[in-house]
Amino acid sequence: MSTWHHELGVFDLETTGVDVETARIVTAHVGLLGDQGEVRHGRYWLVDPGVEIPAEATAVHGITTELARAKGMDAGTAVAAIVDQLRRLFARGIPVVAYNAPYDFTLLDREARRHGIEPLDAPGPIIDPLVIDRAVDRYRPGKRTLSVTAVHYGVELTAAHDAGADAIAAGRLAQALVRAHGEALAMEAAELHHKQVDWCREQAADFQDYMRRVRDPEFTASGAWPLR
Repeated sequence: MSTWHHELGVFDLETTGVDVETARIVTAHVGLLGDQGEVRHGRYWLVDPGVEIPAEATAVHGITTELARAKGMDAGTAVAAIVDQLRRLFARGIPVVAYNAPYDFTLLDREARRHGIEPLDAPGPIIDPLVIDRAVDRYRPGKRTLSVTAVHYGVELTAAHDAGADAIAAGRLAQALVRAHGEALAMEAAELHHKQVDWCREQAADFQDYMRRVRDPEFTASGAWPLR
């Protein structure tokens, strides 16, 4: 049996948009869970992104431009703190869980570069329940959003699109995946990290083939993981 799930870092961002090259961080959470999913530590940031928060983004996470400007931390200061917290977890050898990791880690990388902060260098080990679930239960029909997948595995998510709630639920989901698919995930965190690189590439290739057959012959899907 593996032991990587006994202590997990958790990480989530809520942002101004979906494009990792241009979106800015609005809220973030980095925390630490114990082997029963209990919260041992957590830090939350409300950030002034320095740009208008689109109404579409506010509708998702509830943070308005006015609130972020009034209560939010300076973006550069916040990004430096987020990077530092993650770097400390990785330095201790603690895996960090992020659901759809390429979004959060790539966006954080771009924000770090935007603010002149040294980005995380080859961050890992990272645990991505989205990639893992698609690999161990490939043919299950339906959506694979965090909310839907949490319900499937019996993980409570009471405040979807709150950075703290999403991060903690993703960590507990990773632990639920071990309980459900222990044999397939019986490896050390570093090996699982590398497995996910391959799994994500294969999943993207399958999705690209499907989309080209049924919708758009020019469609492309990136399989890079955990950074794009």
